Amino acid sequence: MMKAAVLTSPGQFAIEERPIPKPGRGEALIKITRVGICGTDLHIFNGHYAAEHLPMVPGHEFTGTIYALGSEVTDLVIGDKAVVDMNIGCQTCYWCRRNEILNCPNMQQMGITMDGAFAEFIVVPARLVIPAPAHIPDEMLALTEPLACVVRAARKADVTFGQSVVVIGAGPIGNLHVQLLRTIGAAPIIVADLSADRVAMAIETGADFGVTDPSELEAVVMTATQGRGADIVVESVGHPALYAQAVKLIRKGGHIAAFGLTGPEGELPLNILQIILEENSIKGSVAGMGQDMHDALTLLVHGRIKTAAFTQASYALDEIQDAFESYAARPSNLKTQIKIE
Repeated sequence: MMKAAVLTSPGQFAIEERPIPKPGRGEALIKITRVGICGTDLHIFNGHYAAEHLPMVPGHEFTGTIYALGSEVTDLVIGDKAVVDMNIGCQTCYWCRRNEILNCPNMQQMGITMDGAFAEFIVVPARLVIPAPAHIPDEMLALTEPLACVVRAARKADVTFGQSVVVIGAGPIGNLHVQLLRTIGAAPIIVADLSADRVAMAIETGADFGVTDPSELEAVVMTATQGRGADIVVESVGHPALYAQAVKLIRKGGHIAAFGLTGPEGELPLNILQIILEENSIKGSVAGMGQDMHDALTLLVHGRIKTAAFTQASYALDEIQDAFESYAARPSNLKTQIKIE
């Protein structure tokens, strides 16, 4: 038997004893060691997202060891550390062939539309398992999935060296955006958040300018970009008013990277003529998949990301209720992880 943290209803976890699942053909059984709490998990916990799938075991930012393999799996080794791509597509449709798995009509996501990783074991498609070096700590490996989301956003935005970028939101994902942008060579990088502590952390990890007063952001951006506006604005919070602000911050020909999740009612009024005449664009991106996961793991393995602020807060699986309820009280910890032993 194994323990699993089941979100029975919004705001309420129950620790259940369940049989350890057995891997079928083409599957792998992963013994989970670390799981990060994602902003999406908080939305699910608060009843704002995926409520129709409850009761469910959430959790999708995870690492562990390969514990057992189903038949026909020949390219994985029992005992190896691994991370897992959470996105399960049909593999044959138009979108899967283009690595746009979130648009697959039959797409499933571990911990969002089906049971996930807040448990001691999980069975996953073996094709989605990515072996990881044994010497990399589990708390770092559990950052692979959120970093992959940021990798995909940068890829979609075509970020390159010397481009000015505004990151709205200096939470865990905003901080990762800043770090990856710095690695790519974007400059200057301007980060905005109401939390002075998180803005300070973002500057420490790569931002050139930090803004905590929303009324000052436009002036800072214009000064830093010789009055043009930013090449790219990343909205990493998920609020319609901030998306509207992003439109005012991009230069002519600039780009908005739509990343922060709003509610289904979130809408953005746009001046269509302005977008046409200025050749602006908006591209959405939310989850890393396929090569994004491999690239994120490579960046972590080779020390391109500063992870200290992401790995300090951990809770046992039995303490998951407290971990979620107290999450907002720990702004200096960019990530909270569930440690499973």
